Amino acid sequence: MAKNDFDELMSIGVDIGKDTFHLVGFDPTGQRVLRKQIKRLALVATFEQLPRCIVGMEACLSAHFVSRTLRKMGFEPRIIPAIYVKPFNKGQKNDYNDAEAIAEAALRPNLKAVSEKTQDQLDLQALHRVRSRLVSRRTATINQIRAFLIEQGITVRKGLRALKNSFETILEERKDEISRRMRSILIGLYGDWMWMDDRIDKVSREIEEISRTEENCVNVMTIPGVGPMISTAMVAAVGEGEAFDRGRDFAAWVGLVPRQYSTGGRTILGRISKRGSRYLRMLFVQAAKVIMMRPHRWPDFSFGEWLISASERMHRNKAAVALANKLARMAWSILRHKTAFDAPRDEVAIGV
Repeated sequence: MAKNDFDELMSIGVDIGKDTFHLVGFDPTGQRVLRKQIKRLALVATFEQLPRCIVGMEACLSAHFVSRTLRKMGFEPRIIPAIYVKPFNKGQKNDYNDAEAIAEAALRPNLKAVSEKTQDQLDLQALHRVRSRLVSRRTATINQIRAFLIEQGITVRKGLRALKNSFETILEERKDEISRRMRSILIGLYGDWMWMDDRIDKVSREIEEISRTEENCVNVMTIPGVGPMISTAMVAAVGEGEAFDRGRDFAAWVGLVPRQYSTGGRTILGRISKRGSRYLRMLFVQAAKVIMMRPHRWPDFSFGEWLISASERMHRNKAAVALANKLARMAWSILRHKTAFDAPRDEVAIGV
């Protein structure tokens, strides 16, 4: 394959697979001039023979690595959300049709692409994913311990701390009611719980350490309710927020805006869209709910009057989501403009 064979290439769509990549390329007239399957290890050698052009790929595992590799070679990579590629799919689903749809989508001028993540962002994102998985597994383990105790006729009041404080006492006082095998199972599950607690603490401390040394995280944490988890998760997800034109766009990406179904000149708004980053949305809503629990602190914030008014006319949960939207928009503004929040904030204020 000689480079001269593809001098007129305008865009290439890459369907990224585990071991193989499928390439489809178009010339300026829209004609397909490239259709090729390559091995992952042949990526650099193959693209060295191609003219520099737009290269589209779906947002997926290794997309950021491939994007960085191609950008160093002089290409213009665009990482496209899968939901934006779907309208360009023609015929039945296969790898070549997917690559062709990606190549067409990459040429759309108004299509929003995913910002390319640095290695530091990917590392930070990995820490959050590990912590989230451990927290989920810990919750499942605790629920299983409670279920086995209930099967023995033993109930414990709600709360993680209540079960932890009473576990050894239960095994001692109810040893005649719990069989030896069940006792062994419960002790094993409790050991798993303690191990996961230790792992979660270590990962959390590492995230907190990063939040103290990263300038963008420090700025975002000046917002009431925003702590190491939100600030680092946001930086890992969007970098400096350059992919969004305004805070409203970021809040929409997080999924904190009403779902719209408007037609015939009528504006119809429903519940929040829940699109985009589910993890960030959960963190912002948690932060908002923590702020809602401390109404005596509201007058200290620049948005205090708005929050007081919103809490009077909205249901508590609805007001919390509205506050989460406002926090997300403020966080984007601070991240993008490298400033600090304008309201006083002391150690009494809270952070997620």
